[in-house]
Amino acid sequence: MKFTTPATTNPIDQLKVIGRATDRIDGPFKTTGTAPYAYEHQPERVAYGYVVGAGIAKGRVTSLDVADAQRAPGVLAVITADNAGKLSKGNFNTAKLLGGPEIQHYHQAIALVVAETFEQARAAAQLLHAQYSKQAGAYDLAKVKDKAKEPGDKDAKDHKLGDFNGAFNAAPVKLDAAYSTPDQSHAMMEPHASIANWQGDKLTLWTSNQMIAWGRGDLAKTLGIPKENVRLVSPYIGGGFGGKLFLRAESVLAALGAKAVGRPVKVALQRPLMINNTTHRPATMQRIRIGATREGKISAIGHESWSGDLPDGKPETAVQQTQLLYAGPNRMTKLRLAVLDLPEGNAMRAPGEAPGLMALEIAIDEMAEKLKMDPITFRIINDTTVDPAKRERKFSTRRFVDCLRTGAQRFGWDKRNPQPGKTRDGRWLIGIGVASAFRNNLVQKSGARVRLNAQGIVTVETDMTDIGTGSYTIIAQTAAEMMGVPLKQVVVKLGDSDFPVSAGSGGQWGGNSSTAGVYAACVKLRELAAQKLGLDPAKAEFVAGAVRADGRSLPLTHAAEQGELVCEDTMEYGDLDKKFQQSTFGAHFVEVGVDAYTGETRVRRMLAVCAAGRILNPKAARSQVIGAMTMGVGAALMEDLVVDQRLGYFVNHDLASYEVPVHADIPHQEVIFLDETDPVSSPMKAKGVGELGICGVGAAVANAIYNATGVRVRDYPITLDKLLAKMPEV
Repeated sequence: MKFTTPATTNPIDQLKVIGRATDRIDGPFKTTGTAPYAYEHQPERVAYGYVVGAGIAKGRVTSLDVADAQRAPGVLAVITADNAGKLSKGNFNTAKLLGGPEIQHYHQAIALVVAETFEQARAAAQLLHAQYSKQAGAYDLAKVKDKAKEPGDKDAKDHKLGDFNGAFNAAPVKLDAAYSTPDQSHAMMEPHASIANWQGDKLTLWTSNQMIAWGRGDLAKTLGIPKENVRLVSPYIGGGFGGKLFLRAESVLAALGAKAVGRPVKVALQRPLMINNTTHRPATMQRIRIGATREGKISAIGHESWSGDLPDGKPETAVQQTQLLYAGPNRMTKLRLAVLDLPEGNAMRAPGEAPGLMALEIAIDEMAEKLKMDPITFRIINDTTVDPAKRERKFSTRRFVDCLRTGAQRFGWDKRNPQPGKTRDGRWLIGIGVASAFRNNLVQKSGARVRLNAQGIVTVETDMTDIGTGSYTIIAQTAAEMMGVPLKQVVVKLGDSDFPVSAGSGGQWGGNSSTAGVYAACVKLRELAAQKLGLDPAKAEFVAGAVRADGRSLPLTHAAEQGELVCEDTMEYGDLDKKFQQSTFGAHFVEVGVDAYTGETRVRRMLAVCAAGRILNPKAARSQVIGAMTMGVGAALMEDLVVDQRLGYFVNHDLASYEVPVHADIPHQEVIFLDETDPVSSPMKAKGVGELGICGVGAAVANAIYNATGVRVRDYPITLDKLLAKMPEV
């Protein structure tokens, strides 16, 4: 379906259901434990698999003795590269999900032990005897930085505009600074888990996966079977943050194990394998150079970032926001990618912008200080209404300045002492910081099927997923608004590859794109229902369970008296991204207290102001933003996957030693959504918001710490050991 509905007649603009703070319709199932997650399905005669990971980071398996494991009580099969058959490479290098004899990274799966019980599988797994030939590996980004190369990916090429070097050298005020961010883990609550069951040559996989169509296609390619023979089911997901975008080892191994034993097989990755076997946010080293006039106008801005990944991997695109956020005639961004023999680096909430803004927004504050200018004023005077590199392409909406001004007024920015280290509350040094938030608004083709029965129940079917974001609810709200029925008369079915292909959950495109697909299907259903009732579809209004046109009003249920009505459609966007730059904007404000004696940092207040199109469900959207803000605090103060430089693995590979924020770390968080619609983005006039909430938070914390102490830390996380030596004397 093409988006052609005039704004004045768009049924979604009634705002009777859409745009209202609405309780999650899946909430009662989750709070009562009746929402089945991937591992909780219980097919008959189910067996259990236990994944064994490689004990080296790089090299070869020279021998793998499975005899003792096979003889252990309850063992049904041991799957290795020797008996698994040929695995093909899917879109995301899925052939490497079962390693051997070559080993690419620590804890790469080398075997699956299948037994009658989980305990038997786990015990037998300890009886595998693997011998390795180790090779020297690269595990430290700083040591291989000089060997990094420009990535081959066209989206990661160098960007240049004007004469950056000349303008920077000539600028009367300059900043040239280096920053770093560490490796980070998704640390979601639900593990990577799957249950595989074969019926003849057809495979059903209950799994925890954000992108059903991607997973289905990759699993079929990997196993060398037709896509039509694979069904993926993932109705509930206990968190993903990008870590479940792609097929992972437990899915492939569950399928192989189930094939071998002729029974359903359950496999869940234990936490150390989640961290070392699956993906993580890769570390970055960044250099930012800014030149400006004495009046504060940026004349040159350059951002370079280095990251590492396995061979054939991709860079962390930490410079992309710098291409669009601030004006300036002379610009340069570069990405460089080094080969590291660590587990795969890949998408984690707001990949690119989250670590990129952690550096850029400190640099902007440092530049403002050099100019003796208020940091908010400096940001505002360098605002732009067009893509700086493609000035003919305007932003569809851009209320960046409104976010800054609204937040400054609400947070009491005028009471902030710009002189660092001068505000005290007993033993606590108090500071306030700000940072800009930016995340591109991506839209994806998305489809849905809607049904209307004689009882007036509207059922929506789409393979869209809900990773805790509220997809069930906003999809139900969309269908209720479009069909003029109460929310309780809408049934939403998600996460099944038997349903039409949707956008899936990722890149903060899920909410806007998936509801637009439901909108398209509902437009068709409205037309069909009106025709069945003998009414003109162009004039029909769907209100309170009735269809009205030309002075007539008929119950909607009458349209399905002769049988259920079924309609399906897909929303597509064509070359929309070439005509408009679509982005979301925000501003984060943070107040911290830093203990003057110990350097301990406590976050005292937080505020996020977001401009992200129409907010479809403010209650769920706020939940997404405060969750993202919490992750931002973790990134700023504690999250750090520590690499063992000798053995090449993440040492703190569990939730006891990989620190994430807990309730005691997080104060009250306030979220303001600006009243905004974006008719360019989709017929929903919405955008994404779930990743915008993390973008800039780390820098706002860092800037607040500087305001409190006068200590500038450019290497995350900002732990007390990085503060103590430079703290002002008490």
